Amino acid sequence: MSSYNQQIQHPLLEKHQINLWIKREDVLHPVVSGNKYRKLKYNIKAALAQKQKTVLTFGGAYSNHIVATACAAKEAGLKAIGVIRGEELKEKWKSNSTLVQAASYGMQFLFVTREAYRLKTEADYILKLKNEFGDFYLIPEGGTNMLAVQGCEEILTEEDKQFDIITCAVGTGGTVAGLINSSTKNQKVLAYPALKGDFLKAEIDKFAINDQWQLVTDYHFGGYAKVTESLVRFINEFKRDTGIPLDPIYTGKMLFGIWKGIIQGNFTRGTKILAIHTGGLQGIRGMNQQLIRRKLPVLDL
Repeated sequence: MSSYNQQIQHPLLEKHQINLWIKREDVLHPVVSGNKYRKLKYNIKAALAQKQKTVLTFGGAYSNHIVATACAAKEAGLKAIGVIRGEELKEKWKSNSTLVQAASYGMQFLFVTREAYRLKTEADYILKLKNEFGDFYLIPEGGTNMLAVQGCEEILTEEDKQFDIITCAVGTGGTVAGLINSSTKNQKVLAYPALKGDFLKAEIDKFAINDQWQLVTDYHFGGYAKVTESLVRFINEFKRDTGIPLDPIYTGKMLFGIWKGIIQGNFTRGTKILAIHTGGLQGIRGMNQQLIRRKLPVLDL
């Protein structure tokens, strides 16, 4: 299925005369949705071209990337290995909906300490993994590399040239780099990080070919996978108002930031905004488990 642009009707948009569309990348594939589909497209092709039989990647306990890689590898006839952050998960991963789903596609797990996980880009550590598992095609954490950026450059189409602003949530930076590269000189790309820290600018600069973009760093809600009651309520209200589900890690935070920016008058009247829905909806069940433990409202399914 192809993605499509959905215009949002809402009293707030009418009041401030802002035109907002959402590019529904979340409908690309029932499992490998959104930016994960784009990032994996050319990496899986490269693995097959190199006649590899296995792909290996890295991720956390609730990683969309882990599930997407597991499914994409199975569809391509490849074996998948997931190096998972958190050695303590080895005994209890079957209570984690994300990992159970990845395992259902045949992914094999290696649970490692957080110290070992930090070595994920070190050549010696990769060699150690190859000694353990045999040769494999390496896909980085989050899937971001040159091939991933190439795939994400295909998100914007000819019809999207009408928009003034393109917005995207940011994890590792590959998706927004692709959007920056394929945007026109009359467009500005706003990137909403889901993580704390200033390192993302350098990561995006590795792949971006122009400087017509800006990080909006006020809406990470405390860091990666951190959510608040106000964010949960916003996501639920947005779904009730528009019919569009948002994930709490990425797109929910981005739309919250767009909403606040509109209220604060950060967008000129008449501005046309295209917000990229990068998928990630599988993470809602796992997040709800955490919210229940914290005695907070849960996300509507």
